[in-house]
Amino acid sequence: MSDHATDGIKSLVAAITASYAELPDLIKIEAEDQINREAILSIIDLLRSLIFAGFFSQKPLKAGYIEYHVGEVLEDLTFKLQRQISQALNHQSPPPADPSAEASAITREFLARIPALRRLLATDVDAAYDGDPAAFNKDEIILSYPGIYAVMVNRAAHELHLLGVPLIPRMMTERAHSVTGIDIHPGASIGHHLFIDHGTGIVIGETTVIGNHVKIYQGVTLGALSTRGGRLLDGVKRHPTIEDHVTIYSGASILGGSTVIGEGVVIGSNAFITKSIPERTKVSVKNTELQLLSDKKPTTETLQEEFWDYVI
Repeated sequence: MSDHATDGIKSLVAAITASYAELPDLIKIEAEDQINREAILSIIDLLRSLIFAGFFSQKPLKAGYIEYHVGEVLEDLTFKLQRQISQALNHQSPPPADPSAEASAITREFLARIPALRRLLATDVDAAYDGDPAAFNKDEIILSYPGIYAVMVNRAAHELHLLGVPLIPRMMTERAHSVTGIDIHPGASIGHHLFIDHGTGIVIGETTVIGNHVKIYQGVTLGALSTRGGRLLDGVKRHPTIEDHVTIYSGASILGGSTVIGEGVVIGSNAFITKSIPERTKVSVKNTELQLLSDKKPTTETLQEEFWDYVI
């Protein structure tokens, strides 16, 4: 490398390192609270292998080895989760006096909730199978439906959120978001038998409350009316409440913390809703006028006939 090139590299190194001092929020040096992102991804996979045992194993799960399988996965999961929770707790202000001990207690409580978590996810699988005539069987739903993966990750992250774990729940749901296109904040409260069909583009905000037997299609937003208040809105209910047996079709946006969608409501595609809807109401957007243009050059004699063909 020439002296000129070496001088250029040295100059660039100096400029970048100077920016580290200028922007300290964008750098971690000798940080004892650093969370390992790869460990979080591994935790998600371990949870999935416990919840849907045998579905995602590299080799068939034999009946006589189930206890061994569960014990092995639990040991690995406990070690990784406790370590990452301990790191995450150091981000609290002030951090706990003994983050390791607190992380151990949280990990035990979280793992104790896995049987209930499995029962809840079983209702989601049932809802997907009952609600989608294209489903071949429940195996197909577990193995391939993005909504089931996103909801599984969210339900696990929600439990960690309730246990007061910072950072990790959001890292988990953002992983599901990147994989499926479904963005569910871990703070959202979701009832049983949730069916997310197709899923891409769905956004469900932090303070959303969703009841039981709700069906949501792609492109739906359950969001806030405005976030201009920034940090002043922390802890304020900004997102809607969706009651039981509601169906929300593709592209609908339902916004606002005081917006309540009553039981049994059906929201049509592309509806934009900022006010509460009474129960057992059907909401639809009035069809807009369609304009159909042909690249043919019609003669004077056929123009009127073709026009009415398009309209009909």
